[in-house]
Amino acid sequence: MSDDASPSSSPTAMQQIIPADLLERGKCPFDPPPGLLERRGGGPVQPLPLANGALAWLVTGFDEARTVLADPRFSADKMRHRDATSLQPHEVDAAAGNVSAEPPAAREDGFFVFMDPPEHTRLRRLLTGQFTVRRMKALESRITEIAVEHIEAMKAAGTEADLVPAFALPLPSLVICELLGVDYADRDDFQKWTALSLDSRTDPGTRAMAGAELYGFMQNLVAHKREHRADDLLSGLVHDADPPLTDQQLVDVALVLLGAGHETTANQLALSVFALLENPDQLAALREDLSLIDGAVEELLRHLSIIQLGVSRVTTAPVTLGGAEIPAGATVVVATPEVNRDARHWADPDRLDVRRPRTPHLAFGHGVHQCLGQQLARVELQIGLRELITRLPGLRLAVPADEVPARNTMLIFGVHSLPVAWS
Repeated sequence: MSDDASPSSSPTAMQQIIPADLLERGKCPFDPPPGLLERRGGGPVQPLPLANGALAWLVTGFDEARTVLADPRFSADKMRHRDATSLQPHEVDAAAGNVSAEPPAAREDGFFVFMDPPEHTRLRRLLTGQFTVRRMKALESRITEIAVEHIEAMKAAGTEADLVPAFALPLPSLVICELLGVDYADRDDFQKWTALSLDSRTDPGTRAMAGAELYGFMQNLVAHKREHRADDLLSGLVHDADPPLTDQQLVDVALVLLGAGHETTANQLALSVFALLENPDQLAALREDLSLIDGAVEELLRHLSIIQLGVSRVTTAPVTLGGAEIPAGATVVVATPEVNRDARHWADPDRLDVRRPRTPHLAFGHGVHQCLGQQLARVELQIGLRELITRLPGLRLAVPADEVPARNTMLIFGVHSLPVAWS
């Protein structure tokens, strides 16, 4: 859930080029994919042959992953340093396994998740100034209101629901509306285009149309904020940035925030409920002691690690990492689900334990790209789980667990739907 996770998890070159057994979950949807489990014991950094003939490097160790995410020799700028997963077979350099692109003179876009300092630093600093403690605190009451409203709507409709569209998706979607300053009257359109553009089941033509509509919506929203300033994040970026941001940069930044703050949290929330329902002793512990919720969220973030192989970097110099000699220009892929189960850092790491002492994990990334909205995501998860547990007694799956459709092969893991019932 770091800012590296912001792009949509619709099919990409990376998903098509990385071995499927490193993405597709096995019998247990909460464990890392079988391909990662089979690599245990092979070292914290391992060569990763790709389907296009390029050679990447897979990082499964916690300490090594922190190095990749914090060391400036590992670049996030995919415009200046081309990622091996984007190469066609005839472009692959057999010796180094990649090709570097000619660097542009300057970045004029706003996709800061794919930038390095100092370009990344400027946009990051502007956003940090907007994620104020006051604004985050003010959102807590709204998050609770939104959660309660949707749970009460579920109860009014009966004793069964699909938790994904009824709760997990609208909660972060409405919160991002509050954050960006989307007018209430426009929220139906905003949510419609957002849902279509981020839904992996949407056909490519419809997704492209939805993406274009969403981009146009953001352009109009930026124009509106220029004329009508309000107390929201986007207004702050429009009026307070020095030097000012272009409209393109503002739209790009808004789209990054949308992806990072919407899809990741929605999938984490739904998958967390699924995991608790399949671990009734852990759910019972939370029912008995709601003070465990905050720690349980951290444990669920660690245990589930929904960002699969979506975080990658390109080396700008030769690096020795985890005993491996990695050449300059090589693609390095962080396997977050396995990194967050490194037995060197956690006892019995494959077990979900809501009472586990809180320790650092990498669900929100690390280094300069660490998730800007991590505190907001935590609050959404804490409130969402608390309200579900307290307001829906007897919450349970309405279908056998193996009938819950998982988002297999997606870079952001989760479930497409989660049919539940309650007393």
